[in-house]
Amino acid sequence: MRKRYLYLMLIPASIYFLIFNYAPMYGILIAFKDFSFKKGIWGSDWIGLENFRYMFQLDNFYSVFTNSILLSLLRILFTFPIPILLALLLNDIKSSKYQKVMQTLFYLPHFVSWVVIGGILINFLSPVSGIINILIQSFGGEPIFFLAEDKYFKPIVILTSIWKDSGWGTIIYLAAITGISSDLYEAARIDGANKLKCLRYITLPCIKSTVVIMLILRLGSIMNNGFEQIFILQNSKNLGVSEVFETYTYRLGLLGGRYSFATTVGLFTSVIGIIFLLASNKIAGKMGEEGIW
Repeated sequence: MRKRYLYLMLIPASIYFLIFNYAPMYGILIAFKDFSFKKGIWGSDWIGLENFRYMFQLDNFYSVFTNSILLSLLRILFTFPIPILLALLLNDIKSSKYQKVMQTLFYLPHFVSWVVIGGILINFLSPVSGIINILIQSFGGEPIFFLAEDKYFKPIVILTSIWKDSGWGTIIYLAAITGISSDLYEAARIDGANKLKCLRYITLPCIKSTVVIMLILRLGSIMNNGFEQIFILQNSKNLGVSEVFETYTYRLGLLGGRYSFATTVGLFTSVIGIIFLLASNKIAGKMGEEGIW
């Protein structure tokens, strides 16, 4: 009762999640039915696991699964440490005005849509008029159709992800660093610790729990590669490495009107995400970290 006003403040958020997150879970039933708009969810014929059997028997299902997992793991490997590094560098800037300017510059790309970024990137990498290929030709090289060659697709996706989202990801780590008591740094300096030792023995250990939680949450969404980015950069030439579950569901399920199949793929990816979430949280607990529960 003493905290009743805090609980009252939770009501709008609770209503939001009930309406937009929990109520739609009723639609999971579509994955086990031959869904028809005319009959509705309850009226559609029950077919059990038939959609799942069909999904696992598709020729390109395992290549899509491999692409989704591999691309997501590469994102984690190369993009996850960047916000931490940026937060450490920004925190070390002494001038508050300069720090705010740099923070703003790092945050800005997050607010640019993937449609705009994709259009700019396609023009930059064009084999005919792209500035990158113009530079290559000026040095005597042959033009390269970057988005048509498999070996370039994943590096392009990862580099653009780093440019767009790394600055935004620093917010949480900067908040964690700001929460570290200044007394710890003062005591360390009195004992003769330099910046590197303060970083190693104070900053990193103090933000370790935050890093672990963010990594667990990222692993929980391992099957989500971002529809907009992949779809914009995808074409018939790089489909072998660019087809992930988001575009796969869109292509087969939504464009083809096979809503039961689209729900089946979505449910499958959610289950994989839960498995990674539970496993990573369990490993974090065994390593002495609190995890997310």
